[in-house]
Amino acid sequence: MSLIHPFRGLRPQGNRAAEVIAPPYDVLSSAEARAAVAGRPLSFLRVSKAEVDLPEATAPTDEAVFRQAAANWARLRAAVLIRDEKPCYYCYELTMGQHVQRGLVAAASVAAYEAGRIRRHELTRPDKERDRARHIEALNAQTGPAFLTFRADPEITALLQEAARGEPAVDALLNDIRHRLWVVADAGLVARLTDAFEALPRVYIADGHHRTAAARVVAHGRGGVDGPHHRFLAVLFPDNEMQILNYDRLVTDLHGHTVAAFQSALAPSFALTEAPGPVRPQGPGEFGMYVAGRWYHLRYRGVLPADPVARLDVSLLQDRVLAPILGISDPRRDQRIDFVGGVRGPQALAERVDRSGGVAFVLFPTRLADLMAVADQDGVMPPKSTWFEPKLADGLVSYTLEDD
Repeated sequence: MSLIHPFRGLRPQGNRAAEVIAPPYDVLSSAEARAAVAGRPLSFLRVSKAEVDLPEATAPTDEAVFRQAAANWARLRAAVLIRDEKPCYYCYELTMGQHVQRGLVAAASVAAYEAGRIRRHELTRPDKERDRARHIEALNAQTGPAFLTFRADPEITALLQEAARGEPAVDALLNDIRHRLWVVADAGLVARLTDAFEALPRVYIADGHHRTAAARVVAHGRGGVDGPHHRFLAVLFPDNEMQILNYDRLVTDLHGHTVAAFQSALAPSFALTEAPGPVRPQGPGEFGMYVAGRWYHLRYRGVLPADPVARLDVSLLQDRVLAPILGISDPRRDQRIDFVGGVRGPQALAERVDRSGGVAFVLFPTRLADLMAVADQDGVMPPKSTWFEPKLADGLVSYTLEDD
C-alpha cells in the first residue's frame, strides 16, 4: 500500500479562500474562536470549533457541537467549497516573513502509520482521540491536516518546484501568513510524486498526533482493508524548510521555596547568572529564567545523556527542576504548569509571572534532528516539546470520506 494517495479535495473557491481559512482548531480557546469568527460567517472555525455558534456554556465535547459542525459543514460546502473532479495532490506554500516552506497535501496511509513508516514521538490521550474521531464521523470528512516531515530529498524538492509553476489556485493571507495552493492534477506528475514519496523509508509526525490517531480509530471502526477511511489528511514538508520555535514553561508557584532557596536548589545542576533583560538561549543546555522580577541565564553543568529523550532540554528541565524541585511529576496533568509557544516571546512570560507569581523558563528550540532520533528509536518526547511556525490553515483543503 502506498505511503500517500491523491484525493479529490474540497477547497474554497480561490477568490473566497480568505473568508474561509482559519487557524488550527487546537491553537485557539473557545473564547478566542468566538472573537475570531465575529463578522466572518464563512470562517472554518464554525466547522472546527462549532461551539462558537452555541451558547457559551456549551462544552466543546457536547453532542450538540458535533451536530452543529455537521450543519455548518454542509452550509459551507453548498456556499463556497468546490471539489476537484479527479484525485489530485496539492502543493502548499507557507510564507511567514522571510521564511518560506513548500510541501505536499496528500491522503496518507493509516496502514503506514500502524507499520511505523509514519513515526510518532508523542503519546496521545484516548479521550482526545475519541473527540477528534467524533468530529470526523459527524462530517464524514477530515478537515484538520496532520503536519508531517521527512528528510529532504532533491527529487521531491524538484517535483514540488514543478508543481508550483503558474498561478496558484489559492493565494490568501491569514494572520500575516501567506498561504498559497496549487492543484496537482497532471497524471504524470501525480505518479512521480507518489513514487518519490514511496521511496522514503519513513516520514515523521511533526504536529497532529491526535488527528492521526483519530483517523486510525475511524478506520478500525468502519472496518475493511482499504478505502477513503483508511487514509488521513496530511501535509508533508522537507525537514530543511521547517521552522521550530521554543515551547516555554510557566509554573504558578515555587512549591513552598523562597526565591533564595529555589536558586540554591538549582545550583548543583545549573550555573546561574543574573541577566539585564530577557534571555533567549543560544544553544542546547541553556535556559532563560524569570522569577521575582529578575531574568537569569541558566547553563546545565553536567554531561548530556546519550539517550535521545533524556538529552533534550525539555527533559533536562523536567528531570532536574520541574519534578525534583517544583514537584511537577506529571506535566501532562499538573494544573500548576502551563506551556507557552515561543512565538509569544519572553516578555509575555515575564508579564504573566509579574501578575500571578511563580517562575517562567525560556527554552532553546528542540532540533528536528533530535525529534527524528527519538522517533527512530520509538521514543516518546515530553509533552509540548516543539512549537512549529507557521501554522497550517484549516479549511484550505479538506478530505471527504465519501467514496469517489
